[in-house]
Amino acid sequence: MRDNFLVFGAPQISDAEIDEVTATLRSRWLGTGPKVARFEQAFAEYKGITPAQTAAVNSCTAALHLSMVACDLKPGDEVITTAMTFCATVNAIIHAGATPVPVDIDPRTRNIDPAAVAAAVTPRTKAILPVHFAGYPCDMDALLEIAVRHDLRVIEDCAHAIETEYHGRKAGTLGDFGCFSFYVTKNMVTGEGGMVIARDTDRIARVRRLALHGLSADAWQRFSDKGYKHYFVEECGFKYNMMDIQAAIGIHQLARLEENWQRRQHIWQRYQSAFGDLPLLLPADPAPGLRHAYHLYSVCLQPAAPISRDEFLQAMNQRKIGTGVHYLAIPEHPFYQQRFGWRTQDFPVATAIGRSTVSLPISAALTDDDVSDVIDAVRELLG
Repeated sequence: MRDNFLVFGAPQISDAEIDEVTATLRSRWLGTGPKVARFEQAFAEYKGITPAQTAAVNSCTAALHLSMVACDLKPGDEVITTAMTFCATVNAIIHAGATPVPVDIDPRTRNIDPAAVAAAVTPRTKAILPVHFAGYPCDMDALLEIAVRHDLRVIEDCAHAIETEYHGRKAGTLGDFGCFSFYVTKNMVTGEGGMVIARDTDRIARVRRLALHGLSADAWQRFSDKGYKHYFVEECGFKYNMMDIQAAIGIHQLARLEENWQRRQHIWQRYQSAFGDLPLLLPADPAPGLRHAYHLYSVCLQPAAPISRDEFLQAMNQRKIGTGVHYLAIPEHPFYQQRFGWRTQDFPVATAIGRSTVSLPISAALTDDDVSDVIDAVRELLG
């Protein structure tokens, strides 16, 4: 038994982040300012795009919402997305005034099934919102072909997929928009935070404006030592801007992103080797030409397992090891059932996976002993 509880998804925080945050506090500039601009620049360099194609915001949910608003979606417009995702994906569609249309998933990758997408397109469809689940890239060639054929926008939900690549192209750069999360459990963190990137600089300029009330100039531009600048409200926006305090963390998290990716890859490979003989459906290793972000290590308990999924969750907790569930299928939730009439039987793959899946710790902050404790606990319960 461990002496301390192993928190699921606990981030790796170094002195560099702490010192940068302290310097930000001492500067007395806490809101959107020079460090947000520095973070956007570094993120753009990582993605191989220009800073004019980026906009830092306060969450991936905000990034998704703003992207859809910038696509000029209207009531009655439909957005096709996956039935296996966090509720934020679907909620952002609703908040944008559109109608979410979930479809089932590929059982191997747990990503949206392009054949199901093609079957769901109607004259009201305006966009496809794929989620690179756990960091495994979606079949973007197939999805982009559907989008071109029907003149649809593509908004990539890259909450799990900062490091993900699809045949040499970085996740978030394949569609019209890419939306990223820096939430505390993600591969790189700012506590809360997100980023929007886009091919079209006019659209990202609108995203940036919408993120701060629709103003023509942000606070840094108005109050910096370059002199006061008047602003105008150009459209009704939101309060979605990122703070310099958040960016101060992100600057150094981004600098260690590749190093931490290698650590998570090592943990992933240890798990794959350790669990191959257990009654588990293991996650798919990346196919040739694909780069996995290794954000989640999610297994599914098979019918031959000696205990149920929920019993396994409780037993791991009793052994002081945190776990997660990613996710119950979207149609399982009462709100969506009541509002849209979705039925779980219409999404058999997502439903089955959602009822049997468990995510094990895979943070770069884990020590080798932590990983061994996870392996030993899983094998004790299922071996």
